[in-house]
Amino acid sequence: MSYSPETVSAVDASLAAGFPADERRPRDWLSPVRDTFAITWRNLIGIRRVPQLMVFTLIQPVIFVLLFTYVFGGAIKGLPPGLTYVDYLIPGVFVQTAVFGSIITAVGMATDLKSGIIERFRSLPMSPSAVLVGRSMSDLTRNVFVVILMGAVGFLVGFRYSSGLGKFLLGMLLVLAFGYALSWIFAMVGIAVKDPETAQAAAFPILAPLVFASSVFVPVSTMPGWLQPFAENQPVSLTASAARHLMIGTPAGNDLLWSCVWLVGIIAVCAPLSVRLYRRSV
Repeated sequence: MSYSPETVSAVDASLAAGFPADERRPRDWLSPVRDTFAITWRNLIGIRRVPQLMVFTLIQPVIFVLLFTYVFGGAIKGLPPGLTYVDYLIPGVFVQTAVFGSIITAVGMATDLKSGIIERFRSLPMSPSAVLVGRSMSDLTRNVFVVILMGAVGFLVGFRYSSGLGKFLLGMLLVLAFGYALSWIFAMVGIAVKDPETAQAAAFPILAPLVFASSVFVPVSTMPGWLQPFAENQPVSLTASAARHLMIGTPAGNDLLWSCVWLVGIIAVCAPLSVRLYRRSV
């Protein structure tokens, strides 16, 4: 197997620093943390150097807010008494934004695998999990800025939280945590397909039923009876209902508990599987 000059230089640098080029274990317990930070920063720099990616990431959720508020809002029925549609919609759009943002994890992982940069990472004495954790952390950071923008747009179109600032921020944290959990699912998608266009195409059939057959845009009670059990119990609906409960005080029952169970379970299952798949694929 041949290596590029950049890869050879990286190996030489690692040898000069006193690390065997084929060593895979970190030198100390802080090494995975340093590796993760380095990969996270590398991915964030990539976003800064391709600003159009961030711009289009921000435009899509804004379009959803304006479209559903001013075009479809008047036709939505079945809302709880005294609740305006914009107050119902915005917490759901927060969740939808985080969900669709997780596609970038799949595309980013597939792009790295296709470009050959992963071979360079393997030539360095770094933790294999740092590549995946760094990718998920950079996408979480990007989601923070997107959700802040969505909050500003929501306030401009009339959204007001009524449960206090603390619960509103807690709802935002729940949304970000759910988006982070989903990024581990789509990390597996990106590793499996190894092509950015295919990764994006493969992610949409997974996300579309979860987002549109949910309580993000309309109450579940307005859906056909055969669809309601799925819509009520799938993780996107539970997270949207829990976010509404925290932000505007709507009844949530056990939605907050089950939303946390879903996101913890997704990370607990998909993170180890992603690392295992990554080790086998490179």
